[in-house]
Amino acid sequence: MDELKVLLQDNLNIEFRSAVLSNPRQKEEAEKIKVRPLLKKEELIFQIETFCNHQAFHRNAEPKEACELLRKAMENMRQMQMETAKYLYTVLVSKKGRVTVKKKALACERKEIDLSHNRKKRYILEEGVPVPFLLDLGVMTQEGKVVHSRFDKFRQINRFLEFIEDILPELDKERELTIIDFGCGKSYLTFAMYYYLHECKGYDIRIIGLDLKKDVIRHCSELGRKYGYEKLTFLEGDIAGYTGVEHVDMVVTLHACDTATDYALAKAVSWGAKVILSVPCCQHELNGQMESDVLKPVFKYGLIKERMAALVTDGLRAEYLECAGYDTQILEFIDMAHTPKNILIRGVRRGKKGENLEAVRRCEEFLHVSPTLGRLLELEGES
Repeated sequence: MDELKVLLQDNLNIEFRSAVLSNPRQKEEAEKIKVRPLLKKEELIFQIETFCNHQAFHRNAEPKEACELLRKAMENMRQMQMETAKYLYTVLVSKKGRVTVKKKALACERKEIDLSHNRKKRYILEEGVPVPFLLDLGVMTQEGKVVHSRFDKFRQINRFLEFIEDILPELDKERELTIIDFGCGKSYLTFAMYYYLHECKGYDIRIIGLDLKKDVIRHCSELGRKYGYEKLTFLEGDIAGYTGVEHVDMVVTLHACDTATDYALAKAVSWGAKVILSVPCCQHELNGQMESDVLKPVFKYGLIKERMAALVTDGLRAEYLECAGYDTQILEFIDMAHTPKNILIRGVRRGKKGENLEAVRRCEEFLHVSPTLGRLLELEGES
């Protein structure tokens, strides 16, 4: 760990931007750790945010103490992604404690970071920096100023990129990565993903956007050519029947309606995708199946049953992914004030399959449901 100690000592200074420690060996100690710099009474300190058992714990430390805390934390973590003003570092720790450090120069020039304790929200796509696809969407002016009436869209795009930022340590920067976006629609998040990963972070990526609407595919293809995004392709096609690639690193499915989400998730599992990001929509299937004598007084209210069915659907989807070998989280996509349905399922493949299938089956039996994703993954396992 001497190499890691030197790396931290050299970079925990005024040029430090952020760090994310992830992929723990023992989740009981910490699931993830985030680090950011602060200026407190003109003194540089580091805020260490530790996530454990669905809670976040904060601690402020001076550079020397922060260095030791992070070095010790990496004894339990397999990866660290650290960004400074000029470089992006990826740190990998093997089972035997061997440390590998990869260093890449940042493609985008970074603004000076606001180090105040109560600083304004930091957006990944910063206001004042014109972005081509945001101009065409009417989200930004030519000067890079966010249009007031489109600020919710600006926040949504940045929120999505925060989810991408969190999983950067899972993506191999040494080779071309393939990303599939099922049901890409108008593709503003697809363009955001390409811009952030390729233009800002320097990843070699190929993104395929898939949708059933010919006019949407044609328009998005024209925009991709306009922006010079050479490895961004849009195709007309169906989620369930797509066979254009053999290996996929990340699958994104945003607002795929009802069971289309299930087919996309099953495809992702069959490809062994490292990362899955899914924002489900219109979860109707279980609403017509759910029955329970115990919950009958509640289910007689159609609106209540509909909302419960949507939550149960996504909860079971997350559990199926766990059973298939993914560490899975259900996260808030945008503030619940905007919509009660916008949640995101994020899965990162670890390989070790979950052991809670029996409990999932009991839940299905209690509610008398047979979700599509469960059946698709069972068939895949049998084949």
